[in-house]
Amino acid sequence: MTGAAIEAIGLGMKYRSRGGGWALRDCSFRLPAGRVCALVGPNGAGKSTLLALAGGFLRPAEGTVRVLGGAPGEARARVAFVAQDKPLYAQLTVAETLWAGAELNPATWDQDTAERVIGDLPRDARVRTLSGGRRTRLALALALGKRAELLLLDEPMADLDPLVRHRLMGVLMAEAAEHATTIVMSSHILTELEGSCDYLLLVDGGRVRLGGETEDILGAHALLTGPVRDLAPHTVVESRTTGRLQTALVRREGPVDDAAWEIAEPSLEELLLAHLRSPEVPALLTPSAGAAREVVAV
Repeated sequence: MTGAAIEAIGLGMKYRSRGGGWALRDCSFRLPAGRVCALVGPNGAGKSTLLALAGGFLRPAEGTVRVLGGAPGEARARVAFVAQDKPLYAQLTVAETLWAGAELNPATWDQDTAERVIGDLPRDARVRTLSGGRRTRLALALALGKRAELLLLDEPMADLDPLVRHRLMGVLMAEAAEHATTIVMSSHILTELEGSCDYLLLVDGGRVRLGGETEDILGAHALLTGPVRDLAPHTVVESRTTGRLQTALVRREGPVDDAAWEIAEPSLEELLLAHLRSPEVPALLTPSAGAAREVVAV
């Protein structure tokens, strides 16, 4: 696949509660098709709002968002969305829920994939009797069985035990590899995302603070350890000093003097936490993540 799965320009959305403040404001980015994207950020950063806008369930207060080349509503048949609360029809059984998924998506439905995701769930169990983790498996089965081009998953693994979470992550990665499906997955489990996602969007304060290929963003930073000294010309994300020793996470602005510093690449978790603790650091978007009017830093 080529082109953008999602492109937002100046996107803004107000909360319906919380005094009507902005959930997103002047949010611009581009997500190329075929990527597995981690959508991360603190609570209240606008992640769920962004997914709902891309899914066509909300209309922006300002700016635009395009999904698979068109308006979100136009692309709904090609998009699958799993919300945090996993809304399902409580009175239906597991088997009836899958039947409904097949009836609603006759041209694309993949029963084998849906069955693989729900695993050993009793087919005659009613949705209202399922635990939170089992409801999640059923909701993901509907999303994957739809064989959508774009999967929007809002905290999909939060209530799953580690073994089931690992198995379902494997199913998602296989889906992306085999069908070039674009997956956008919000999560607070940062260590889980590092080995699974090849694209990153860090949302904070209603804007994208980091956006682009995970490897490129990590490679644009360095973890430096050495005697206390000036860190120019590099952009300092975070720095701490213990006695005469300084440890700093910097955004590389040119080569780093390896004679002066011990240099390491930060982990994804270290990088994200440092940026969240330092909201004043300028945004960084790789060229592929820059929307039409976004100023791209490389």
